[in-house]
Amino acid sequence: MSDVHSTSQHQQYDVRRRRDPRLEGIARNRRHPEHLAVLAALGQGGEGQASWMGPNGRMRRDPHLVGVMGPNGRRRIDRSGALVGAAGPQQGRTATQRDQRRDVVVADPAGVIAVVPDLASGRLSEHDRDVFGLARRLADERADDRADIDGSSLAVTALLLLPSPSATLESALQDALAEAGADRVIVLPVAPGYAPEDRLAACLAADLALTPRHWLFPDATLEGGDLGRRLAVRLGERPACGLWRVEPDDASDSGWSCLCRSGSGRQDLARPLPRVVVAAAQCAEPVTATLHEAREWPLSRTSCDHPLAPLPMQDLGAVAVDPAAIALAEAPFILAGGNGVGDWDGFHHAARVLGASEGASRVAVDEGHMPRERQVGATGTFVSARVYLAVGISGAIQHLQGIQRCEKVIAINSDGGCDMVKRADLSVIGDGDAILAELVSLVEPSLVEQRDSRQQLGEGSEAPSPTDPAEGPDTSSLLSDRLKESRHVA
Repeated sequence: MSDVHSTSQHQQYDVRRRRDPRLEGIARNRRHPEHLAVLAALGQGGEGQASWMGPNGRMRRDPHLVGVMGPNGRRRIDRSGALVGAAGPQQGRTATQRDQRRDVVVADPAGVIAVVPDLASGRLSEHDRDVFGLARRLADERADDRADIDGSSLAVTALLLLPSPSATLESALQDALAEAGADRVIVLPVAPGYAPEDRLAACLAADLALTPRHWLFPDATLEGGDLGRRLAVRLGERPACGLWRVEPDDASDSGWSCLCRSGSGRQDLARPLPRVVVAAAQCAEPVTATLHEAREWPLSRTSCDHPLAPLPMQDLGAVAVDPAAIALAEAPFILAGGNGVGDWDGFHHAARVLGASEGASRVAVDEGHMPRERQVGATGTFVSARVYLAVGISGAIQHLQGIQRCEKVIAINSDGGCDMVKRADLSVIGDGDAILAELVSLVEPSLVEQRDSRQQLGEGSEAPSPTDPAEGPDTSSLLSDRLKESRHVA
């Protein structure tokens, strides 16, 4: 009996899984290049796996894969589990994350839901993405319940009103529209500058040609909000302004009811969903789980245009805006300083010369160098700048979360191995104060030359605002060129 017992113990010892300290170390190190592959091999999760059974018998969950990223940059977790495994932020997505989205193609749409984005600074804003999310819900959620669709889907169509004569759809914007949820894209040329009547005529031409089931506009003061109300008046519709919520409603002709802010935002007004909608920010979750076609759809204005009387006003061009007056969440160009900045007077001078809005890390704010409203990060403000220039910021995880939607990140730091340098698209290694002063000395003459050239052409004596990409100089490209000339580029 003793021999049998010892043999069974020996066999039980042989079938135990042997520990590999090297693999366990890689599994704990999220920065290791083989981290995800080792997690999958050990059965402890991996890319796209939200939960797995841990070695102690308890269920482990990856918080980065639970819920969806909300329009304000904060992750939203659905306790019902319906949103588990949804994709992360809309911008900064890797190719692998992009391929995980389900492709959706609407070959023969039964109708159209038209969305007119504002395209602030020539790109989709977070407000625009929320409106596209609302359009996708209207197009997809009740498609099987409507008898007039006959199994076909509604096509979410983006109507882009671009200044002529260069009214062309760029590939980057088309990709962004596909991620936002657009099935079709229509580009119509309009007069440059402030031309509300011409933009209204373009919308009326599209309405006559397509007869959209709904018109959706972002409720912005000078762009979509004004245009949506003008279109509603011309179409004889009563628009839903300040809409922030929609619900299915079988008693309504449209199949939906909505809630709109009224009384200066102090009360809600419930009503059936009309044909023209002017939606508020965060009216719906942006599209994260699907990738749409965004196929360009040709449409000519000349064949179906509406004659409108010319507006009795003269457009004097854009007004220069003080970058310090722009809200940090909406700033297109941000110069942020951290603990590595020693000359704060030079930092403020550089922000004025470059036309950048000022930001700061939490350390710089805690030390009193910058006000609290200028703090960038998870504990401050989530930003979505076109160019984010970080000087002397090491890159704490909370700060990196706050800049994940920035298009281009430039880092100036003396530590070539810090996390901000790893995150940046362009890195300059060296003393931040000296490099920033050299950058200012290189950029100032170029700005003066551009101002003098405009004066010679008779376009005005004032230099254009660098924060206006349509009128001012291309500060971002100019900044990259000057940094590459400094021989400190990593």
